[in-house]
Amino acid sequence: MAEEQAAAEKRISVAKIYTKDFSFESPQAPGVFQAENWSPKTDLNLRSGHSALNGNLYEVVLTITVNAQDNDKTVFLVELQQAGLFELTGYDDAERHAILGSYCPSILFPYARESIANSVQKGGFPEFVLQPINFDALYAQSQQQAAESAASTAETH
Repeated sequence: MAEEQAAAEKRISVAKIYTKDFSFESPQAPGVFQAENWSPKTDLNLRSGHSALNGNLYEVVLTITVNAQDNDKTVFLVELQQAGLFELTGYDDAERHAILGSYCPSILFPYARESIANSVQKGGFPEFVLQPINFDALYAQSQQQAAESAASTAETH
């Protein structure tokens, strides 16, 4: 009975989802559109962070950078900070950290994917679709790296 009551007190709510910062650049335009054969290489950089606000409110920011290059020249560059305000109630520190590091970024990702796809297409380029990302696996990997780093630091001291 106590477990059911504790579970009922746990709550996640999305207070707001918004674009915090956004940039699209196409430094080679219009010349890039006149090239007959081009096959850009695309690099994706993804990270997330969070900060505590008042009470149980947290801001989570998912930062995505997409850099498409052809012959070492940038074809387009997209930088986006997709953010959200999340209220978390009833979670211990470990649970809260996992939610902020995995669940919340996965909520923000579809908004970021849509913004990036629209800007690339409006920039005159073919459809660009970011593939789904497993934020649970990324979070687990970051936790493992942090544990390994802490263990190696402890061994050297």
